[in-house]
Amino acid sequence: MTTVYAVTLALLACGAAAALYRVARGPSMLDRAVSLDVLTSLAMCGLGAFAAVTDDYSDVPILLVLSLLGFVGSVSIARFFPGRSR
Repeated sequence: MTTVYAVTLALLACGAAAALYRVARGPSMLDRAVSLDVLTSLAMCGLGAFAAVTDDYSDVPILLVLSLLGFVGSVSIARFFPGRSR
C-alpha cells in the first residue's frame, strides 16, 4: 500500500506544481482563480489518500470544510467577476 500511496502523492505533487505555475503565470485573473480551485481539490485528494492509508477518518470534517471553501470561493468569483458584455 505504501507504493501506491507514494505514487499517488507524487502525482498530486506534479498537479500542484502545474497549478502553482498557472497561479504565478496565468494570463488572466480567472485562470488564477481556477488554478487555486484546483489546488484546493488536490489538497482534498491528498488528505483523503492520507486518511485511507492510515485508516484514521477523523480528517473527514476538514475535507468537508475544504469542499465548502472551494465551492463558495468558486461561486463568489464567478458572481463578481466582470464578464464580457456584448
